[in-house]
Amino acid sequence: MWILVAEDERVMGNLLVQGLEEQNHTVTLARDGEEALAAVAAAAFDAVVLDVMMPRVNGFDVARRMREGKNHTPILMLTARDSSDDIVKGLDAGADDYLVKPFSLSVLMARLRAIARRSAQAPVQELRADDLLLNPAAREVTRAGKGVALTPTEFRLLEHLLRRANRAVSRGSIVEAVWGFNEDVEPNTVDVYIKLLREKIDSPPAKPLIHTVRGFGYILRG
Repeated sequence: MWILVAEDERVMGNLLVQGLEEQNHTVTLARDGEEALAAVAAAAFDAVVLDVMMPRVNGFDVARRMREGKNHTPILMLTARDSSDDIVKGLDAGADDYLVKPFSLSVLMARLRAIARRSAQAPVQELRADDLLLNPAAREVTRAGKGVALTPTEFRLLEHLLRRANRAVSRGSIVEAVWGFNEDVEPNTVDVYIKLLREKIDSPPAKPLIHTVRGFGYILRG
């Protein structure tokens, strides 16, 4: 799955990212509610892990604004408070499930699988464009049936483009989805990684799939 983790506590956020990535998930990290809202507006995640107590916009308001905007991505809400009033408030705001800190990674993963199964927006098993195939669960990429070895960053970039295939993707949304909000990314970094990706999946005689949208970003057509 492609999971957005919205957690302002740095140690907890980094632990969640590490644990989820070790389970072969792609993770984007947002450090506050405004970053979380920007991320869900820019990309189609399979699930959101959402802390309640965040600066700028709290988790309750993030969930509420997602649902008001017709975003039905499954939300697992995290909190250090276990009162019934807080749980009810989170569920009423639009969360699909609620997990009280501290918790084990295995319980977190089980809850994520459960809300993904219940959701109409089930996790994508395979992403395809022409003869390019990406399997998010197995983290495998093939072109014309031949395996393509990608770095983790190249994999996240290709996954982002495939999930928005045939739609122009801005450089800003690529930075947010691939590197997250807590990384300083040079302006030409996206272009450098697009060049590396093209060398691996678009080399002749293969049909070019990644195209430049001048002054905006890129589009993957297939």
